[in-house]
Amino acid sequence: MKLNQLRDLVAIVERGSLRGAARHLEVAQSGLTRSIRDLERELGSPLFERDVRGMVLTPMGRLFYQRASSAVNELRRGREEMEQAQGGTQGTVVAGLSIMPHLGMLPAALRHFRQRFPGVVLKVIEGLYPAIEPGLRNGTIDFYVGAVSQAEPAPGLVSEVLLQNTRIVVGRTGHPLASAKSLKELTSAEWATPSLDVNAAEDLTAVFARFKLPPPSIKLQAHSAMSVLVALGSTDLLAMLPRQWADFSMGQKTLGVITVRERLVAPDIVFVRRADLPLTPAAEHLSDLLRRYADA
Repeated sequence: MKLNQLRDLVAIVERGSLRGAARHLEVAQSGLTRSIRDLERELGSPLFERDVRGMVLTPMGRLFYQRASSAVNELRRGREEMEQAQGGTQGTVVAGLSIMPHLGMLPAALRHFRQRFPGVVLKVIEGLYPAIEPGLRNGTIDFYVGAVSQAEPAPGLVSEVLLQNTRIVVGRTGHPLASAKSLKELTSAEWATPSLDVNAAEDLTAVFARFKLPPPSIKLQAHSAMSVLVALGSTDLLAMLPRQWADFSMGQKTLGVITVRERLVAPDIVFVRRADLPLTPAAEHLSDLLRRYADA
C-alpha cells in the first residue's frame, strides 16, 4: 500500500468524482483509476461504486476511508508542523466554530492570526458539536470552539470549558414587541432557532419551561448566522442568541435587543480537540487567540 493511493482515495471522496480529484491533484484520470484498482486489489474489496452522484464509497470503502483520511491528514499536519516550527508561515488550519465564537471571538483573533501566519489558509466551518465530531476524529478539523453538547466527547477527544455564557432576545429594529420587559410578554411571538440541530428547538423550549411558560412557536430553523440575520431583519421573528450578538456591528443597524428581566442562561462555550496529537503551531496560535478573546 502506497501513500499516493491513500491520497488518491481521499481526493476522490472529497471532490466527488475522478475528474474533480484529477484536477485537484493535477494528475491524469487514468492514473487515478489504476491507483484505486491496485488498492482495491490489495484490500480484496471494491471501494467505490458509480451512480448518478458520481463516485460513491461502498460500505467497505467507507470503513477504509476513515483510516485513510486520518493517515493523510496526520501526514499533512506533520509536514506543516515541521515547516512552521522552523519559522514557516504556510499551511492550513481548519476550525469548527458555532455562532458565539464567530461573533464574539473570531473578529478580534483573526487580525492577529493573519499578521503572524499570513501564508496559512484558514478554513472556518460553522457548525455545532457533535455534528462536526467526525472531522475532529479523522483530522480534517483541527479543533472546535462553540456551544457544549449534551453528549460526552467521543473517545480520543478532550473538552475544556472556556466560559459560561448568557443569551439575549433579538428582533428587527422597530419590532412590535420591542418594549417587552419579560419573557412572558413574548409568548405570542414566533421564533427562529440558529441551527437545524433538533436540540436547538428543544433547548429554546426548555428555557420557556424553566420560567413556567408555554412552549414557543418555532417557525424557522436557520443553518447559519447569515440566515438568522436575514430572517430577523426581514420578519417579525425573534431569536434567543448569545449575548455577543449585541456587539456584532453588521447587525446593529437592522437588529435590536429586547431586554427582558430574566437571566437567560446559554450553553457553556467549550474547546474540543484530539487528545493524542498536538496542534500545529498555526492552529495552536489561533486557538490561543480565541481563548484570549473568549470573554472580552
